[in-house]
Amino acid sequence: MKAILSTPKRRFLSGLFGGRHGDRIAVANPTSVISVELMEKTGVFFPEAHLNPEKMAELAAGGYEILGFDTVMPEFSVDQEAEALGCVVDWGGPTMMPDAKTHPVKEVSDLNVPEKLLEKPSMKVVLRALELLRKEYGSHVGIIGKIMGPWTLSYHMAGVQEFLLWTLIDPDKVRRLLDKLKEVAITFARAQLQAGADVVVVADHATGDLVSPKTYRDFLLPVHREINQRIEGPTILHLCGNCSDRLRLFVEAGFDAYHFEWQVDAKMAVQTVNHEMSLV
Repeated sequence: MKAILSTPKRRFLSGLFGGRHGDRIAVANPTSVISVELMEKTGVFFPEAHLNPEKMAELAAGGYEILGFDTVMPEFSVDQEAEALGCVVDWGGPTMMPDAKTHPVKEVSDLNVPEKLLEKPSMKVVLRALELLRKEYGSHVGIIGKIMGPWTLSYHMAGVQEFLLWTLIDPDKVRRLLDKLKEVAITFARAQLQAGADVVVVADHATGDLVSPKTYRDFLLPVHREINQRIEGPTILHLCGNCSDRLRLFVEAGFDAYHFEWQVDAKMAVQTVNHEMSLV
């Protein structure tokens, strides 16, 4: 008789680490499940849910309470760190996601990481929401944190086109910027694990339609290896688009799982990672 993994949390974590099969396959979304309809059902709306920890936690809980996912994930935007690092962010509304309106880094020396980074409101709100979710659901539901990786943060700080141009004309500048932003990612990830996350998503958008496997290998692979070594907790890589040509590099980077999109053939991905990394 198969053992029953009786809670959503156990079901999710067992699936993430390739453990026992429970009563059903775990259902989790490591990015966001929020829709206008879910906002209407919870009575919590953007942009308040990006900025208020109680609202953030309440809306995240709807993923479990209303939609029936085995997990909750309270960070809905990609701009929490960007604002803390000096970008002007338009926090949007119920039908519009936040957007960084300024890109203050022209030179690496322009990047100013605040000494008390985690005290910045856009960072603190996520940590407090995780604490609230841990208190309410910690023993029963999987809690997922999320950080932006240094490549995504570079897009915010320098602008997508400008940063990608640097990879061609000034690779040393790219490496120096990634090295500084890597510390932001590690600091926030560790804080989220301490606040209550069971696992942290590393969203780093070196997507296949913008970045080649060689560029990933040369610039990001060593950075991702260090991030995974220093976070001291389980990680899920989220990277948009068709990344079929770099799945083995994600394994080499040390991620516990990769959250892939529809462009990646699932059967091929399973064969490629060969049980060395979970697929979500």
